[in-house]
Amino acid sequence: MPEQVRPVFPKSEHLSSLLLIGKLFAGGSKSLAVFPLRAVYMPIENENLPAASVLISVSKKRFKRAVKRNRVKRQVREAYRKNKSLLTDALEAKGKKLAVAFIWLDDELHASSEVEEKVKKLLQLIAERIG
Repeated sequence: MPEQVRPVFPKSEHLSSLLLIGKLFAGGSKSLAVFPLRAVYMPIENENLPAASVLISVSKKRFKRAVKRNRVKRQVREAYRKNKSLLTDALEAKGKKLAVAFIWLDDELHASSEVEEKVKKLLQLIAERIG
């Protein structure tokens, strides 16, 4: 029986390049919103990056307490980790690479199952729109 591959979200897939982040938010990127999340994404041309580089942002304006911001980031990260194949499979099939930022839009905390549904929906929409 083949061993099942556990989905992971390694450091190499985190979007940390200030140059890329600047380009992502400067313009020329596309955006989708599925409340309480918005995804901003942009195709990238770089051989030594993974298929999708991801950034997760929760504003201090939304949650004053770091504990709540960290909880939301953890929920989004976990939802992405479980469902990233929806996006990475589509990207690899088309030979493309993306920089994606997930931005939290709500002032309220949500259940992890709800966050996962929204992340899944965003990943499916992005996968459909890359052409």
